Amino acid sequence: MTRILALHAHPDDIETLAAGTLALLAAAGHQVSIVTATAGECGSTQFTPEETAVIRRGEAAQAAAMIGASYDCVGLPDLGVFNDDISRRKVTEAVRAARPDLVITAAPADYHPDHEAISLLVRDACFAASAPNYRTGPAPALAAMPHLYFTDPIGGRDRAGQPVPPQFGVDIGAWLATKRAMLACHRSQTEWLAKQHAVDDPLAAMTALSAKRGRDFGVTQAEGFRQYRHEPYPKKPLLQELIGPALLKVAV
Repeated sequence: MTRILALHAHPDDIETLAAGTLALLAAAGHQVSIVTATAGECGSTQFTPEETAVIRRGEAAQAAAMIGASYDCVGLPDLGVFNDDISRRKVTEAVRAARPDLVITAAPADYHPDHEAISLLVRDACFAASAPNYRTGPAPALAAMPHLYFTDPIGGRDRAGQPVPPQFGVDIGAWLATKRAMLACHRSQTEWLAKQHAVDDPLAAMTALSAKRGRDFGVTQAEGFRQYRHEPYPKKPLLQELIGPALLKVAV
């Protein structure tokens, strides 16, 4: 069994970008933990930040439970994720608490500042998590640095609108229904996404995004990933091996 941590910025980010892959891995017997940096408390026009945080944490926990995954929240403020010492220590503690062999996080370049900031924080937390003298909370340091992967950015494009090609893909055609069900748990976001993003149907938008990435690989539905292999991060293609026959190696 491999321990997998998916740590992104807000509730529904992981469901949009990696839930198909996580469902596949969970079904194969691996342990999946989903953590968000924030509770997404700015994502409402109806409720206060405090009320929204409670609602969205509950939705995220419901979605995670669909694949037998745990859910937790680091507790950083929505639209207030920054690469500073306090935040790095909190994210490092979250990584240590999950004890992961493999971490999936946000793309370094994306449309949302929280996405870009948590990508950097998780990258550095994976490095710091195995340094015992970098003290955080009660969770002990990891024995080794976990393997690190980035999801696609939202829409597969960076902040300037330029395409960000994946290194490999995962065929999620068999898991699309599960991915849709997980995303559907985030009911509170329907009105917000229509207002802020002009997305009237989040499930249709996610399905179209997965189909677009699938066309890049010649399948119906896919999710894209890139592995971070800079020194001294692990270079073994662990996620690629775990995916098995669903691995899509070369984009066309």
